[in-house]
Formats: sequence, structure tokens, C-alpha cells
Amino acid sequence: MACFLVPMALAIITSLVQKTARNLAGKIKLWILNALLWGGTLLLAIEHVWHGELVPWPPFLTAMTNPANIQVMLHEMLTVGMTMSVVTLVTWGAILAISHYMPKIATLRTTAHVEKPLTPR
Repeated sequence: MACFLVPMALAIITSLVQKTARNLAGKIKLWILNALLWGGTLLLAIEHVWHGELVPWPPFLTAMTNPANIQVMLHEMLTVGMTMSVVTLVTWGAILAISHYMPKIATLRTTAHVEKPLTPR
């Protein structure tokens, strides 16, 4: 119904942070998180349009037409939307960790296999 709104809100916040705090954003590679969030939001919005849950006329979300469905929609946003956002943040953290440690591991591998020349004593 509206689970894509949670990652979209997070994407808006991180995009604003990226525009205002450029040094911090570059250091923590915030562009990767933004790409994950905006890409996921776009795909989910397309999927919701495909299933008729998102329409181009007000109130835009078909769950909002019936007041009884609003509670269900909010529950979905809190459960599914939050879960998707957390999984995206964990994925971004894993990407950062891998990109941080891979050069160090590669350096260790190349130096471990190099034979040291004999030095005269």
C-alpha cells in the first residue's frame, strides 16, 4: 500500500544531508545509500502503480479512500517499510565495510606471497 513512503522519506533526508554536508557525505559515501534508497523507492512505486495501489488522482493511495484501511496502511508502513529501510541501511554498511577492508586484505595477500630477497649479514 504505502511501504515505499518510509524509504522515500529516508532518501529525502539523506539527499538533503548530502547536499548540505558535502565533506561528511563524501567520507561516508552517502551517494551509495541514496542510490539504494531512491532506486528501491522507484521500483516499489512502479510496483504499486502496477497493482493499482497508487493512482494519479487524489488521494493517490487507494488505501486512503476508506478510513478503515488507513490503520492497515500505517501498520504496513511501520512493519514492511521500516524493515526495508533497515535492510537497506545494513546493506550500505556492509558495502562500506567491504570497501574499507578489501584493499587491506589484498595488500596482505600480495605481501605474504612475495619472497624476501636474501640480505648479506
